[in-house]
Amino acid sequence: MAFHDVVFPARLAFGARGGPQWRTDVVRLAAGHEKRNARWSRPRRAYDVGTGVKSLADLAELVAFFEARGGRLHAFRFADPLDSSSAVPGAEPAPNDQPFGTGDGATTVFQLRKGARDITKPRTGAVRVAVDGAEVAPSAFSVDALTGLVTFAVAPSDGAALAAGFRFDVPVRFDTDTLQVSLESFRAGEVPAIALVEVFE
Repeated sequence: MAFHDVVFPARLAFGARGGPQWRTDVVRLAAGHEKRNARWSRPRRAYDVGTGVKSLADLAELVAFFEARGGRLHAFRFADPLDSSSAVPGAEPAPNDQPFGTGDGATTVFQLRKGARDITKPRTGAVRVAVDGAEVAPSAFSVDALTGLVTFAVAPSDGAALAAGFRFDVPVRFDTDTLQVSLESFRAGEVPAIALVEVFE
């Protein structure tokens, strides 16, 4: 398997539904109490992109994209319509949006983060960085668009607060190896269910 550094077609993603999901075991005891156990340490995002397919041209584009990914085999980028920026909805990313580390005078590589979530697929050219509140020049750092690692040319000083603003994609794969599509039912208005799930690399 591999990661294909391509983005799911934007117009198909626009009508997608989904978001974060957790896996929790719930055991009901005889007295009516519950015991709950989290099976995952972090949420995993899942989406249904079938609602974005509005025409036969959309359907053909989806099938071609699905075939190029080998069904579930290869992961790819997905632009979550509701969560693809470091900023609050409606605002442009700013360099002080999200803290992602503290300098120690020696470390030069840090992982981009949004809250408690690692950001591994930032968009190329869409990352702005601040050190102790002041934006630094793009020449002072580099960003790996496939890992979200920020590398500084010079290690930030001990205690320096690091923050960043960025746009990003979610690494996902199809959750099926078979597309069940009927032309007659599609023409009749039936929307196919096409699931994507986040992958952790």
